Amino acid sequence: MYTASSTARTWLWSCAIAAFLTACGGGGGGGGGTSPPPVNQAPNAVAGSLDPVSSGDTVELDGSASTDSDGSITAFAWAQSDGPAVEITGVSSALASFTAPDVNVETEFVFNLTVTDDDGATASDSVTVTVEPRVTAELVTVSGRLLPSASQALDGDTNDPFNELLSNDDPDSPQRIDNPTTLGGYVNAPGEGAEGRSLVLGDREDYFAVDMLQGQNLDLLVAEFEDADADLYLFSSDGALVDFSVSTGQRESITVPSSGRYIVNVSIFAGATNYTLTIGSSLTPVSQSYAEVVPGEAILRYRNGPDAAQDIPQTIKRRMRMRQIGGGPRRSRRVRMDLGERDPEIRRNRLGAQAFRRDRFINRQRAELWETLISIKELAQTPGVATAEPNYRVYPQATVNDEAYAFQWHYPLINLPGAWDSTTGSSDVVVAVVDSGILQNHPDLSGQLVDGFDFISNADEAADGDGLDPDPEESVGGGDPSAINFHGSHVAGTIAAAGNNGIGVAGVAFGARVMPLRALTASGGTLFDVNQAVRYAAGLTNDSATLPARPADIVNLSIAGGGFSPSSQALYNELRSRGIAVVASAGNEGSTVPAFPASYANVISVSAVDVQQQITGYSNTGGNIDVAAPGGDGSADLNGDGYPDGVLSTGASDGQFAYTFLSGTSMAAPHVSGVLALMKSLNPDLDADDFDRLLSNGDLTDDLGAAGRDDRYGHGLINARKAVDAALREAGAQSELDPRLAASTQALNFGSTATRLEVILRNAGGGQLLDVELRGVESWLVPSAANVDEDGLGLYNVRVQREELSPGVYEGTLIASSAQNELTIRVLLSITDSQESELGQIYLLLLDPATDEPVDQAIALRDGSTYRFQFPSVPAGSYLIFAGTDLDNDLLICDAGEACGAYLTIDQPLTVVLDQDRDDLDFPIEYLIALPGTAESANENSGRIGGRRVLQRKP
Repeated sequence: MYTASSTARTWLWSCAIAAFLTACGGGGGGGGGTSPPPVNQAPNAVAGSLDPVSSGDTVELDGSASTDSDGSITAFAWAQSDGPAVEITGVSSALASFTAPDVNVETEFVFNLTVTDDDGATASDSVTVTVEPRVTAELVTVSGRLLPSASQALDGDTNDPFNELLSNDDPDSPQRIDNPTTLGGYVNAPGEGAEGRSLVLGDREDYFAVDMLQGQNLDLLVAEFEDADADLYLFSSDGALVDFSVSTGQRESITVPSSGRYIVNVSIFAGATNYTLTIGSSLTPVSQSYAEVVPGEAILRYRNGPDAAQDIPQTIKRRMRMRQIGGGPRRSRRVRMDLGERDPEIRRNRLGAQAFRRDRFINRQRAELWETLISIKELAQTPGVATAEPNYRVYPQATVNDEAYAFQWHYPLINLPGAWDSTTGSSDVVVAVVDSGILQNHPDLSGQLVDGFDFISNADEAADGDGLDPDPEESVGGGDPSAINFHGSHVAGTIAAAGNNGIGVAGVAFGARVMPLRALTASGGTLFDVNQAVRYAAGLTNDSATLPARPADIVNLSIAGGGFSPSSQALYNELRSRGIAVVASAGNEGSTVPAFPASYANVISVSAVDVQQQITGYSNTGGNIDVAAPGGDGSADLNGDGYPDGVLSTGASDGQFAYTFLSGTSMAAPHVSGVLALMKSLNPDLDADDFDRLLSNGDLTDDLGAAGRDDRYGHGLINARKAVDAALREAGAQSELDPRLAASTQALNFGSTATRLEVILRNAGGGQLLDVELRGVESWLVPSAANVDEDGLGLYNVRVQREELSPGVYEGTLIASSAQNELTIRVLLSITDSQESELGQIYLLLLDPATDEPVDQAIALRDGSTYRFQFPSVPAGSYLIFAGTDLDNDLLICDAGEACGAYLTIDQPLTVVLDQDRDDLDFPIEYLIALPGTAESANENSGRIGGRRVLQRKP
């Protein structure tokens, strides 16, 4: 189909109008014929070519050779289309330029030139500029230590051939492990998984011997649960099957029925997978509801077909001894399996020859339950079957609980349950979270949000197809997609994840609402974009040309970077004048140098404490710190629940909504924002000035460190109960807290190595506490006052006398008492010949922060309880440092189920400027753990946590 050009259409129309006067066009003779104007020729864009340049060079982009054969070029437009972003000068002229950035490896930058001629036609061309690292003779040596917690262990026969082999396939020779512990492992069926030690023959079974206490929990987290299926079995020391968990999901869980020595078995049902096995004491396990499964029954859905019943051959039905008793075509069917006839076959197929006496079930009911669940797993893998699941019995449920709340040790630490007696937050209170966006459909965040906005102005960095837009969904963008940890969603969940909904976690103020404002990608953002988001939150004009329905009451900034900015300070002054409180993380550099935005005036700066209320090694300190809050320490498990002491909140892993542990001052700040939201919910008249005054008066905190304000804890640890009480008093309510004794922890885990830990006793209410005392019930547990006041409040040392005890696992009790109330603190202790954490082979990567590409690789060597590493000859420059294991041997470190660490924290890796030899780059390494969300919570946009490629070599 021919379409006239704009110029031709105009000429034809003009000719028709003027026809009664004269002929259009030129020419004189004959019939006065006309002809259209000549067709415009498109211009020719020439972006030129450039030789490689070095970092720091000024590069000229020359488009002056561009031509237009039938006119002239009226406009030039330069834009970058690939490579780390640079600032281009002269984007609208033929000659543009940029400064080649510092790179550690050869890096390509691509620039597009678009030219426009005087008829409006355009043409484009591109030029690729290769930037090489600046040649320098200066080489530096980089070294440090990796710091694993003492409670981490390793499966003895992973797929990594460079891990020392300790076979644990025989139940008569199980691998001995400690309690509590977090263990990383790998199992695979023959021929499944990556090339490595166990690909051909498989590693179907891992057996572990461990002493456990009644009520402790075994949790198995299956890393590749979408493609593999692993199960958990618990045997007595003589081989009797005590319990099992054989679902098809991400998590298997067993509660230990009585104290004693057990054999724990991780068994692969199908595929290949890393796994994490945890043994601990403080969790209420996720109920498998196995007792409520109807034995011998299943609910099936066949794949689509003319008659779905034909999709499964009759031979399969006969083999499974299965008949239909309900349902029908194109819907679910209820089937019954004759377990009595299947007994010999299923036991022979699934238990194998050695069987480790699995035929010794506690009773016939447990045997039927196991056979039912195993049969359903087999059905699910049968061609033609879409889904197979148990037929559960269901009952009315009067109350619900957040199933992972027991992991949130950080809430009792700030006396949050006491605050919830007064309020869980009001939906009229809005906390803006300026961060990396949010997973809006996460089951614990959906319904907790007000409208937000995406303020990432660079469309390439935003990774969502455009620049500014009204969708703040957290997307993988900026650098390596595998580096994303869903930071914004984690922060938002600590503030207001849905509470008391029966799943996941609860937020500090779960009745309040979050305004998600995306200003950062996984690799960071710009000051300008952040400030635009803050302006939007405050209801100020901004680049989005929109305003929120109502301004936020509180703004949370779990971000850091850059120096002092006068325009930013003016912005935060403006927010203070409007009564809006701004809370920011102090930074994770372990430094006293002021970090921004936390160090601006009129911003509340939050440092981070661990499970024992001690300042963490990564937390910034200094004269600008206002308050402390839990930030966690993933390198330890001081409460003995089998999981790292990070902060648990909403996130994602391997394409599924999940709940993840992160540590950092970024995790501390939202605790404070949430507490302020609780106060605002009770007393809407409170503003930023009031919060500041009450904080300075000590009305919102428990004093830690030196008396009064200090440079580590500011005015002390945030106390949610005291804060809501202060809010009520400000509103004129008669609210006076009674004296109440509180402790810094509910549990102490000495593991197999520690001999001394600390407990802080404090008054979490008002008035005076009398007769304060801390004592141990067991003779081997000895507390002593270290720094206490005249009322007995303060720091106590707790020592364990290991020499009195035989090998085994012990549980003791500390009793903290006062005239007003009494507390019990659980103590765990393991006596074992093993004194060191074992993670196996650890690989380190030195990364170029501009490209996220590896520059060098190293191997960590064990040095007592730590691992030493060294990069002996590194060009001076800026780097990121990551460390991790590769249990499945897929040449990726930091996969789910593998240990991972980054300098200085995995939450916010710190770019290290190396201009001289360094021997102090120490950082923790821990197993990455993501607790599963609900079965319906798949999110195809979710990335994976971790997953950094190892250079294509191993030692």
